[in-house]
Amino acid sequence: MAQRRTEGVTRREFLAQAGSAAGAAMLGQFASTSRVVAAASLAELVSWNALELSQKIRAKQVSCVEVMRAYLEHIERINPKVNAIVSLQPADILLQQAKERDVQLARGEYLGWMHGFPHAVKDLAATKGIRTSNGSPLFDSVPDQDEIFVDRLRRNGVILIGKTNVPELGFGSQSYNPVFGTTLNAYDQTKCAGGSSGGAAVSLALRMLPVADGSDMMGSLRNPAAFNNVFGFRPSFGRVPSHGGELFLHTLSVEGPMGRSATDVALLLSVIAGADARAPFSIEQYPAMFTQPLKRDFNGTRIAWLGNFDGYLAMQSGVLELCQKSFKAFESFGCTVEPAKPDFDMAKLWEAWLTLRHSLSAGGLAAFYNDPAKRAKLKPEIQWEIEGGLKVTALEFQHASQIRSDWYRALLKLFQTYDYVLLPSAQVFPFDAQEHWPKEINGKKMDTYHRWMEVVIPATMAGVPAINVPVGFGPSGLPMGMQVIGKPHADWAVLQMVHAYEQAAPWTRDHLPPLLKTAA
Repeated sequence: MAQRRTEGVTRREFLAQAGSAAGAAMLGQFASTSRVVAAASLAELVSWNALELSQKIRAKQVSCVEVMRAYLEHIERINPKVNAIVSLQPADILLQQAKERDVQLARGEYLGWMHGFPHAVKDLAATKGIRTSNGSPLFDSVPDQDEIFVDRLRRNGVILIGKTNVPELGFGSQSYNPVFGTTLNAYDQTKCAGGSSGGAAVSLALRMLPVADGSDMMGSLRNPAAFNNVFGFRPSFGRVPSHGGELFLHTLSVEGPMGRSATDVALLLSVIAGADARAPFSIEQYPAMFTQPLKRDFNGTRIAWLGNFDGYLAMQSGVLELCQKSFKAFESFGCTVEPAKPDFDMAKLWEAWLTLRHSLSAGGLAAFYNDPAKRAKLKPEIQWEIEGGLKVTALEFQHASQIRSDWYRALLKLFQTYDYVLLPSAQVFPFDAQEHWPKEINGKKMDTYHRWMEVVIPATMAGVPAINVPVGFGPSGLPMGMQVIGKPHADWAVLQMVHAYEQAAPWTRDHLPPLLKTAA
């Protein structure tokens, strides 16, 4: 039989992987299931995109048990090399749940497009009955209820297999913590995965999950997606409701979807989006809109390229160049990309960001900081955030919010001329996994642990939709990405743009991590 190409890896390559010792052990463990598919098919199964997997499950071309078996075998072989999935649930329990999904399907009970999907939730979100560590010994527990979006996933037929690794309490774009250790990059296991959705991005890139969820305050969906050559979408604030903690002041962080295609991202968003009375700012738009075809005409679309804000941001050599090379892809389907500069002092926006982040961090964690024993269990960067927040006055907080408001208006003015805005998703390529954060870029000292990620705060501070799109690989073969930023609440339009872009620049489809070919 001729070899069949599956997203850049041949059927023979997958067969070789499935024949590994770990794979043979798993196949033996699950040999009693009702149907047994060939090892090549098991390995090929995990290479399908999420939409294809969904279609095959619904058509009963593959059973949920077969899907679960294939993913567990793949995870057993790949995950020890990257430490992306944590708190993995027992295989027998997961297979029993998969069998129940098959029984439901046989009865005509189809729960949704994710029926039977193995899924691991980011380890900052509460999962009923499944350990949620938050990457911190202070917050390590087994919740008695789900976060809103997790409940929606379950209702759509998902089987929760575990969690994806994060930085401690989500602080920092490097996914290491004292509970589970460090997650390694999907393309180079000496490099970091980004964060805070690092485990999610790596699991997605290495085909250990069909789709992934994440959250984003300071690029936590966008940065790890860029570092691992996948799509990470920060939706408009309120698109995905959350009911934990303080509800009215903390408007910087959002939950969002990650995927290997715009279609997969949109379909996951259709499940987790939608209004909820427990989230006062949740958006009322009907989430089924994200199940519609994404194709549209972009002739005449104008896009603003903000680059490094005329030299304001330090950038590692190669980052801007890769982003600029991607302009040809946008131009190929009718867009024009033009250099632009917003009428705003970006240094003021950074200072406002620091004030807001400090204050919000202290608001949630001051009680732990004030207990010396608990303070000792917080990493220095978190202690620094809390200490800064304890000094912020109410007037300073309001002044920072005013600057944020002024930035939103400046961005609206830019959108009077342009339909979309482009920015790099990071200022450096993936760095050494043993390094907590880059201390300098091109000789410029980074004065905080997150200054090297300043490029992501413009979208965060405006609350507008922004998605990472892959733009290729740098001089050392490491991935990079770029933010496509849309108008307020224009999440659908952003996904349509990304769908067109990925047809012209199929980086995720055609450039798989070497680990998928070499791991055994």
